[in-house]
Amino acid sequence: MSKFFLFYILLTLTRSPIVAILVLLVIVYLADRRFVGLLPSLVEPFRRSRRISQLRNDLRINPNDTQAKVELARLLLDKKRYEEAHTLLEEARLVMRDSADVLCESGYALLKTGNLAAGEARIREGLALNPRAKYGEPYLKLAEALSAVDQGKAVQALQHFQEIHSSSCEAYYRLGLLYQQLGKAEEAKRAFRESVDIYRSLPKYKKRSERKWALRSWFKK
Repeated sequence: MSKFFLFYILLTLTRSPIVAILVLLVIVYLADRRFVGLLPSLVEPFRRSRRISQLRNDLRINPNDTQAKVELARLLLDKKRYEEAHTLLEEARLVMRDSADVLCESGYALLKTGNLAAGEARIREGLALNPRAKYGEPYLKLAEALSAVDQGKAVQALQHFQEIHSSSCEAYYRLGLLYQQLGKAEEAKRAFRESVDIYRSLPKYKKRSERKWALRSWFKK
């Protein structure tokens, strides 16, 4: 009802239903970006592309800049350019042999190019160096990749993530999705419910980052 009231006010002010709708969409988008985070950023893709161009130029000048290779690879992973990202991470891995983060990211790139066994092995190699690498995110990546081929391992990976993030709404949301894939409806509902309950118990400063996962869980349950 409040949205209709706001639309009526905008329509009165603009005297154009098209302009009123556009303004309303902008308000909804800004409110989501500020308080929820369900909608993607419209600015971030441009920032990412600009930074990729800068890093490519840096590497043309200095091909041995390992830190630039790692940063570029991470941006390419975000853009789903997995093969190119993996090539850069492999070059960085030869220099940063003890970097759990680089190992896990290289493994993720392998997973996304279809090399499941090699990708899993590389991620587990990284987690052996640091079980809390990248705040447990590699466990989520493993669970996502393994859910279609080995659901037992996928659940185990999510449980490891939960051990690191016992107050993570995202972990329980992903666990609920996985249980749905397994056809375990009651376990899925329980996981989604747990995600919402965790959100309610979080302090205010944590709710911003977890809100979108709690909302998704609420719709699912």
